Amino acid sequence: MKAFLTNRGPKAIGPYSTAMIHGGLAYLSGMLPIDPATDTLAADDVQAAARQALQNIATVLEEMGSGMERCVKVTVYMRDMDDFAAVNTIYQQYFGPDYPARSAVQVARLPMDAPLEIEVIAALDAE
Repeated sequence: MKAFLTNRGPKAIGPYSTAMIHGGLAYLSGMLPIDPATDTLAADDVQAAARQALQNIATVLEEMGSGMERCVKVTVYMRDMDDFAAVNTIYQQYFGPDYPARSAVQVARLPMDAPLEIEVIAALDAE
């Protein structure tokens, strides 16, 4: 097992790794819609937030030698389940046509009061 800390994506806001690598898989910590250049939330609008969080994931996966097409499981945590369709509009731009398995849940609150947080498990070429 090996910890991975991003150089290009948003930095952790607590005591955790960007990802853990084990058995040819990368387990990414939840990504908030943080702009890596400013370390602040990029937007409160849920579609802009989804785009930023997914772009952060894409950046980190690319840095790890993987990509969005290698995701096998995605979990989306949303502040409001009424945003489900709006998030799906952005989500489908980053995944497919063979979509990864996914769970989507509403939560009471997220770090930095973000509108959503997304985590993935992705395959790597090598550990």
